[in-house]
This record gives sequence, structure tokens and C-alpha cells, in this order.
Amino acid sequence: MTLRDDARALSDDLIRLRREIHREPEVGLRLPRTQERVLAALDGLPLEIRTGKSLDSVTAVLRGGSPGPTVLLRGDMDALPVTEKTGLPYAASNGAMHACGHDLHTAGLVGAARLLSARRDRLSGNVIFMFQPGEEGFDGAGHMIAEGVLEASGDRPVAAYAVHVSTEYATGTFHSRTGTLMAASAVFDATVNGAGGHGASPHKAKDPVPVVAELVGALQTMVTRRFDVFDPVVVTVGRLQAGEAANVIPDHATLGATVRGFSPEVLHKAEREIRRLVEHVGLAHGVEVALDFEYQYPATVTDADETALAQRAVEDVFGSFETLAAPKTGAEDFSRVLAEVPGAFVFVGAADLTSGPVPSNHSPLARFDDAVIADAATLLAELATRRLAAAGSAVP
Repeated sequence: MTLRDDARALSDDLIRLRREIHREPEVGLRLPRTQERVLAALDGLPLEIRTGKSLDSVTAVLRGGSPGPTVLLRGDMDALPVTEKTGLPYAASNGAMHACGHDLHTAGLVGAARLLSARRDRLSGNVIFMFQPGEEGFDGAGHMIAEGVLEASGDRPVAAYAVHVSTEYATGTFHSRTGTLMAASAVFDATVNGAGGHGASPHKAKDPVPVVAELVGALQTMVTRRFDVFDPVVVTVGRLQAGEAANVIPDHATLGATVRGFSPEVLHKAEREIRRLVEHVGLAHGVEVALDFEYQYPATVTDADETALAQRAVEDVFGSFETLAAPKTGAEDFSRVLAEVPGAFVFVGAADLTSGPVPSNHSPLARFDDAVIADAATLLAELATRRLAAAGSAVP
């Protein structure tokens, strides 16, 4: 029996686990019910398990039948603060949603743990299973690294791997690239401090609303006029807040936005340009604009050898691997792991595209095909198996 055959035999159990997690999503670093389900799903396996202190993580170590190096496999577990609108029978109803497919990642990593545990005697080395909270803006990977996930087996990993489902690609397809795969990210809030008043007499107030509206457009113009198109920046305003009544000029108005680019230098330039822009727009209107700018994740950079190993594994087991022509502008805190350990990150298609485009990841309508869970489990287990075998064959 191959890993893929065994993963298919586990598929029903993994789908049930995924749907249980989906039904009760949790956001951020504290995921007690998700952690509880993961621990239950791992119960009985020959794993050394510990949980996090500053977050509800699970780190599990599988020691192979003979000595060797360590590889790390990661699955993120957290959801988004999005109200689900899929209408699925297992849809969430608590105001959060697994709109990015982390429930599938969690189930896939559980599957990989089961597959590799069943082959423990044939492994020369160790596997760390990294069940991570807080990927969606909470730097869960950074927290787990600080708590020692990379040293969990006693030796730092020689390689690290993760997969991510995507509704951009058809179910069962695999996509990645060597080098920069995803962007670095930052977030900022701009608060316009005006002076409120009556809507009938705007000249007696300092209205912050047109200022924040002007900033939305000015930020986009700044991107096109201050940055090289071959070293791109993406600025997206995702939040606007001002006032509570139609006939009242508020004291304050705020916007929240993200900035993405592919190098630390371009993000630092973006911060300088944004600070100058908001200050000068505020001066033009006679108001103060306060800026809070926070760097999030570095760019996700994959290793050439590890990505080549992933490509061979996909082609041997599944038949086809697509090399992405350009990086993606999403950001990932697995970049923290890849900054420490050479590794690969693979996108797994999880959408039925036969009827046309489908809602994207992060949409309240996002749906993912459960069939890819067994594929994700297979690929993670295959990567660990091949990498440990390659390390053993390299020993003189």
C-alpha cells in the first residue's frame, strides 16, 4: 500500500475532523476547542506531545526507528473574523469562519501524523508536527519559534514543509516556485483628528470625513507614482470608520490598511511615503492625522533544493506540478520558519472550477473541496519520508 492509498483509507475520518473544526472556528492565538480536537485525533499515536504556553499550539514529535535528522511539517489552525454565508450543513454560526481553509490544513497534518506513525520503523530520523494558531495576523509561527518548536526533537530541522489550499486552482493540482513565493506585509491605521459639529454648518467644524476619503484615493496614486512597477507594492484599505449619524460631523475618522511588497526595503520606503502623505494631506485640511504602522511578516522565500524535492514528489505521486511564474501578494507567517530552515510551501487546489470562478479564500462564501485533505496528508508525509531518506543516503 502506498501513502496515497493509506491516506484515502483515512479520508472519511479526516473529513469528519475537518467539519468539526469548521463548525466551531476560533480566531487568534487561543483556540482551546481546536486544540482539544487535535489532541484527541493524535491520541494513541507514538508521539511526544506538548502544548504551547502563550498560545494554544500543539507540537508533536515522531521518532523514527533509526537515528537521523529532523524534518518539520506545519498546519495552521486558526479561522478569520468573517461571518460565514456558505449555507453548508456544517457552517459556522459564531461570527468566525474557516474562510482560508486552515481546517483542511489541520486535518491534513493529522493525516500525515497517522501515515508516518504507521511507518515509524522505516523512518531514519524524526518528524516535528507543528499545529499552529494565529497565522491570520497574530504571528503564531513567531510565538511557536520563541517557545522552541524548532528544537522540539533535540535537533533543529534540516527541512520544513507546509501546504495551503486555494480556491484559485482546481482540486488536486499543485503549485509553487523557488525563491520569493509570497510577499512581506505590514498594517497601518490612520486616524484623522478633526473637530465635530452640525452637518448643516461644516464651516464651523473640522470635518475628518473628506480627509479620510481623500487619503483612500491618494494612497493608490502614491503607489503608482512612487514605486517601480518591477518592485511592486500593494496597498489595500479594508476598514473605514467615521461617525454614527448622518447629520453629525464626527470628531474622528479612521482607516485601516495593509501594505505588501517583496523586500524589506520596499516596505520601509512605503512607510516613509505613507507617513509623509498622511501628514501633508492633514496639513492641507488643517487637521492632524496620526499614523500607527506595524510590520507583520517577512517575505516567504522557498529553498531551491527543497522545492525541487516537492516537485518530484508531486509529479511521482499525483502526476503534475505547476511552477508559478510570479510570486503571490498574500503573506504567510510560515516565512518565519523558512527564514530559519530551508523548506518548501505548496499550494493545493481545492475548488471545482468546471462551472466557472468560485469565491476566493477569505470570502464569506468560500467553499473548499474535502477531497484535497487526503492529498495534503499524502504530500506532507511523502515530503517527510523522502527528505529523511535522502539525508540517510547522503551519509558516507
